[in-house]
Amino acid sequence: MTRHHQRQVAPYGTWKSPITAEMLISGGSSITEVVPDGDSVWWAESRPSEGGRIAIMRWQGGESREITPESANVRTLMHEYGGGAWWAANGTLWYVDYEDQRLRSLTPGQQPRLLAPAPPFARAIRYADMRPTPDGHWLIAVVERHTRSDNDDTPGMPENLIMAIASDGSGNCIELASGSDFYGSPCISDDGRSLAWVQWQHPNMPWDDSTLMLASLESSASDISIGQAECVAGGQDESIVEPSWSPDGRLHYLSDRSDTWQLYAHGQDEPVLQVDGEIGYPPWVHGLMRYGFDSRGHALAAWFKGGIDHLQGFPDCTAFHSVRFSGDRLAFSCASWTRESAVYFDGQWVSTPRSFPFSEDFLPAPEVISFPTGEDRNDTAHALYYAPANPDYQAPAEEKPPLIVLAHGGPTSAARSQISLAQRFWTSRGFAVVDVNYRGSSGFGRAYRKKLNGEWGIADVQDCVAVTDYLVARGDVDADRLIIRGGSAGGFTVLSALAFHDTFTAGTSLYGVADLEALANDTHKFESRYLDSLIGAWPEDADIYAQRSPINHLEGFNAPMIVMQGSEDKIVPPNQSRMIVDALDGRKLPVAYLEFEGEQHGFRQASTVMTAIRSELSFYGRVFGFEPQGETVEVDIRNL
Repeated sequence: MTRHHQRQVAPYGTWKSPITAEMLISGGSSITEVVPDGDSVWWAESRPSEGGRIAIMRWQGGESREITPESANVRTLMHEYGGGAWWAANGTLWYVDYEDQRLRSLTPGQQPRLLAPAPPFARAIRYADMRPTPDGHWLIAVVERHTRSDNDDTPGMPENLIMAIASDGSGNCIELASGSDFYGSPCISDDGRSLAWVQWQHPNMPWDDSTLMLASLESSASDISIGQAECVAGGQDESIVEPSWSPDGRLHYLSDRSDTWQLYAHGQDEPVLQVDGEIGYPPWVHGLMRYGFDSRGHALAAWFKGGIDHLQGFPDCTAFHSVRFSGDRLAFSCASWTRESAVYFDGQWVSTPRSFPFSEDFLPAPEVISFPTGEDRNDTAHALYYAPANPDYQAPAEEKPPLIVLAHGGPTSAARSQISLAQRFWTSRGFAVVDVNYRGSSGFGRAYRKKLNGEWGIADVQDCVAVTDYLVARGDVDADRLIIRGGSAGGFTVLSALAFHDTFTAGTSLYGVADLEALANDTHKFESRYLDSLIGAWPEDADIYAQRSPINHLEGFNAPMIVMQGSEDKIVPPNQSRMIVDALDGRKLPVAYLEFEGEQHGFRQASTVMTAIRSELSFYGRVFGFEPQGETVEVDIRNL
């Protein structure tokens, strides 16, 4: 209910907010994947307050409970980003534990059972996207097999394949498909006679060019094999994602051959389901599913439009995950601008998101904006704009709020289309926030994604500058307090914006890329050729890498920065952040650096999440000369 009372007048940035740093993690479990199973439904629940571990929950007969042991952390390191670390069918759970990356089966009420032999060294064999054969004898999974050189402990480039693992715990493992650089989404027909999967080769990413493969499948208690695999869809200039079988035994998949990912059936040239938007999403992680079929074969799909998610019949939700059916029982997780993720199954909500101790007046929907961008402002990009929102405060007359420009990671990703308390932490204190779907972002079709090809560090930065100019010109924000913030690839956008433009007056980089050459030589297999399309071939285009790397343009940095990094990050190693901090410190520019022990690519531990955002608020207060109310910590800002 909207409250009407006298608002206190206070400068932007100083407003007292009920959205605390602790609230970002306490009770803030999020739903990542959902699997319906007969009259029950399973889901993965991440828990920042428990060290970021992921537990598997099951709802059945009106009750939900945790199925995995309290010590379990269900997370695969496949491609480093993970996803698809578990599956459930006929009352049985299969999952990968983060600690050792080994595959287990679990019947509720019993102890987990290891399925595959011990790897030659820790975490050498990784599993994802597992599916049981209908006869129950085998589990087919994507596998990533790591090796070491003969001379030392230096890891070699891992091998990816599709493998069948015996379900009886005998340790019997049989390779089904190998030779391609990458595999994903194995799916078995209901009669157990066909196996389909997606594969792709370097230098492509799965959202660039990928193929759908189909092979016959034979299995028994003692053996399993596939016939000659045939490419049935995809290839050059086409991305295939999320294959699945409909109840009538037809193979379906999402293809972007018509620009946006739409639903096709094997043997048909036209989509069997076409929406006014885009169904698919880039498979950064395994286990994605954006559509399903009821028992009559009718398809239902979620789709993106204007940076927001939709599903027919559920207009109040703005983000959907794991859209699946069990017979006619629909299951998915969804969230909105005012509610965190919850599980829907068979006509009811079976999980309850936490309730907030504050009014929805703190959580208004963002404004969907499109704005001119590009070298001559003759192109268009998109964003979600969040104005300051706190029903207890108003700013002094004529004052405009500081702006935080969010550059999402990926860069082939997208702005969040659901509640983010981390964003509302800022808007409730009097900051404006704009989450930019810069050119190259997902949800707007293949052509829009491709606009970043060869232009990373240019087009994305132009769009962040352009949206800032747009909001300043509209009179929404303070032109002297413009912050750019991003993590991972978004951190590179931050560093590039500060190195090559004078628009921003402060920056926050979280595990951001400073040296493209170092990244090209020191990253994991999945992304080891990603820069070929975003920047150019390595090392042939080394001059472009050098020109685009912020570390080589320190003379352009003039804004204060706070840099945060995980000590165990394998995707963007800590030396990337340390290099930029040391360089800025050497130039006597204000800079703060926080490196968090035990964190990887993205912060998961409760203490890290709270310290990071409190430090950031304290940093902005000091560099812009205002005193935040609460949630501040001491931050070592060199040269200030």
